[in-house]
Amino acid sequence: MNTPPLIYADNNATTAVAPEVAEAMQPFFGGAYFNPSSMYEPALQVAEALKASRETVAEFLGGVPASEVVFTSCATESNNAAVFGVAAANPARRHIVTSAVEHPAVLEVCREMQRRGYEVTMLGVDRQGRIAVADYVRALRPDTLLVTLMHANNETGVVWPVGDWARIAKETDPGIVFHTDATQTAGKMPLDLAGALKHVDLLSFSGHKMHAPKGVGALYVRRGTPLRPYLLGGHQEAGRRGGTENVAYIAGLARACELAQAHAPDMARIEKLRDGLQAELLKTVPHVEVNGAEAERTPNTLNLSCHFIEGEAILYELISYGICASTGSACSSGSLEPSHVLKALGVPFTAMHGSIRLSFSAYTTEAEVKRIAEVFPKVVADLRKMSPYWDQKNNRPRENIPGA
Repeated sequence: MNTPPLIYADNNATTAVAPEVAEAMQPFFGGAYFNPSSMYEPALQVAEALKASRETVAEFLGGVPASEVVFTSCATESNNAAVFGVAAANPARRHIVTSAVEHPAVLEVCREMQRRGYEVTMLGVDRQGRIAVADYVRALRPDTLLVTLMHANNETGVVWPVGDWARIAKETDPGIVFHTDATQTAGKMPLDLAGALKHVDLLSFSGHKMHAPKGVGALYVRRGTPLRPYLLGGHQEAGRRGGTENVAYIAGLARACELAQAHAPDMARIEKLRDGLQAELLKTVPHVEVNGAEAERTPNTLNLSCHFIEGEAILYELISYGICASTGSACSSGSLEPSHVLKALGVPFTAMHGSIRLSFSAYTTEAEVKRIAEVFPKVVADLRKMSPYWDQKNNRPRENIPGA
């Protein structure tokens, strides 16, 4: 039996490490193994490499001062450090604003803050995944400590105007700290913290979503932002994050930032491929919806809700053709509950569990997307033949479906 060639369309989950990134990391697994905090000459050379990496990442973030970049192990750590660190630095304020569609790395932290006695306002979204500006403005209060709203949603790709929202927060009360999780926009869209995002105080992102390895991320901390360290135990990162720096992975992250800037023009090609696939599937697959279709989205993300079938079954069928994707439903992790994002969007009952996310990268080819367009309609049609909600004889949904 011949194994079909692999088509990877799950880049919002993780990305392949770019060869140039792996090459940049290699010296620090060999002769340049020294602790950058040591004082002898070989270690000082490693410290210089660490400094150069920090400057590269700062340039990637819009040319901000390198001192405002803190290296972490991942975006989850960065998000935890942002929320817990801000709360520890300003205990007098006890109110946090977030949204119902945040990644669990923010959502679960905010729930923990509720358990600790903080009041959390979770903003809802419309069917396209957008937050009403009026709702956001009303949520800001005199005791608001922190606003933490993602730059783009990991499931739908919907992009939010966090630059504008940060400005509104600062105009309302300069004491409000604004944090954004930019994990899904880093490497796909500009992160101009010196320009369009100049009112954002804290920004998180992770290397493994942009062709760096798993295990490295960053937290941008604007100068003057009140923030207590989350990891204690050392003087590293200007006292903001204890622990010997992972120089090899940091060098990889810096190289990935350079590659992302080089590949920035290619995102227009990826968006065109995404839009072409979307149009083709809407034409060839009946009873399918594009989540976030009317909102601004990251150029690489397509989230489809297919009525009357399970997303998990679609995944299994796609992988038989060599296509790797993911489902918007949590069923793939052993839960029968649908995605909290789809629930917040108000996706209909008949499509709640039938969501599939296709996410591309700068390395995705036209031939790969064309193959997905050929396979996907067949997969959906075959699964609907087995669905209790589908009238196979007349090739249409059954009438009087409960909850539909």
